[in-house]
Amino acid sequence: MGDYYKEEDLGRFGEIGKFKSELFKKFMDWYNTSLQPGALTRREKVLIGLGVAHALQCPYCIDAFTKSCLEEGMGMEHITEAVHVASAVRGGASLIHGIQAHNAAEKISI
Repeated sequence: MGDYYKEEDLGRFGEIGKFKSELFKKFMDWYNTSLQPGALTRREKVLIGLGVAHALQCPYCIDAFTKSCLEEGMGMEHITEAVHVASAVRGGASLIHGIQAHNAAEKISI
């Protein structure tokens, strides 16, 4: 079996709108508007996007947001720190759910 993820498919994203173009247009409007400067700069927003992309493990999003970070003047130091923050949050979220196992074990042990 070949690779599931194909780098060139990122450029085909617009094809998602082929059968429901009005929904895809609404999504793209929302997506693009969310990246416009507001309380946060575009630079801050794409760095957040990069962290979320890593937490979700979406290779297409990782590629797109890495490119956006570089276009916003960030370097590997910024990218690497964002990846570490996202990884630490994801790891912490897994660990805190360990309390659920503790709670279940306590109920069963009673």
